[in-house]
Amino acid sequence: MLFAGPIQAFLLAFPALFSIVNPLGGAIIFNEVTAFQTHAQRVLLARRVAIYSTFVMLISLLIGSYILSFFGISLDALRIAGGLVVSVRAFEMLSAPGERVQRKEQEAAPVESSADPASFAFFPLTLPFTTGPGTIAVAISLGSVRPDRAIDGVAFLAGASGAVLAMAALIWISYTSADRFAAVLGSGGRNVVSRLAALLLLGIGVQIVLSGAIPALHAALRG
Repeated sequence: MLFAGPIQAFLLAFPALFSIVNPLGGAIIFNEVTAFQTHAQRVLLARRVAIYSTFVMLISLLIGSYILSFFGISLDALRIAGGLVVSVRAFEMLSAPGERVQRKEQEAAPVESSADPASFAFFPLTLPFTTGPGTIAVAISLGSVRPDRAIDGVAFLAGASGAVLAMAALIWISYTSADRFAAVLGSGGRNVVSRLAALLLLGIGVQIVLSGAIPALHAALRG
C-alpha cells in the first residue's frame, strides 16, 4: 500500500511521456541531425539533452499548474485543455506519423562538427526537438491531476517524477545509440513505433479530459 500511489502515478505518467517524446523515433532524427559529429560529441550531446529534458519536464510537472493558476485558470479547465491537446496530437500521430517526423527534422537542422555541442544542446535539440510544446502540455496536465490530499499528492509527484527520470534515461540511451536504432528500425519500424505510441497516447488524453470534465459537470449540477 505504501508504494501503490507512486506506482500508479508512474504507470500513468510514463506511457504519456513516452508517447509524446517518442525517444526511439527521435533517436533516428538525432542520428541525421548529428551526422557531422564524432561519436564522442554525440555521447556528450545525448547526455546534455537528457539533463536539459529532465529540467523541462520536472518544472512543467511540479509548478506548471501553479503558474497557470496564477493567471486564473482552474485545474479542471487545465485538465480538459491539456487532455484535448494530447488527444489532438495523438490523432495527428495516428493519421500521419510521417508528417510529425518531418516537422521535427525541420526544427533541428544538421550541425557541423566544428560547432560547439553545448551551443545547440538546449536549442534546438532539447527544445523544441525533444521536449517541445506537446511534452510540456502533457507534463502540466499530469501535474494537474495529482490528488488534493497532501500525502497522496506527494506520492503522486514522486511516481510522476520517477517517470520523468526514467524518460530522461531512455532519451540518453536512445540518442547515444541513435546510429544503431536507425539501422535496425528503418522507416517501416519508425512508423510502427509511432502508431503504437499514438494509440496509447490517445487513450491517456481522453482519460485526462475525463478527469477534468467529470468534476466540472458535478460542480455545474450542484450549482
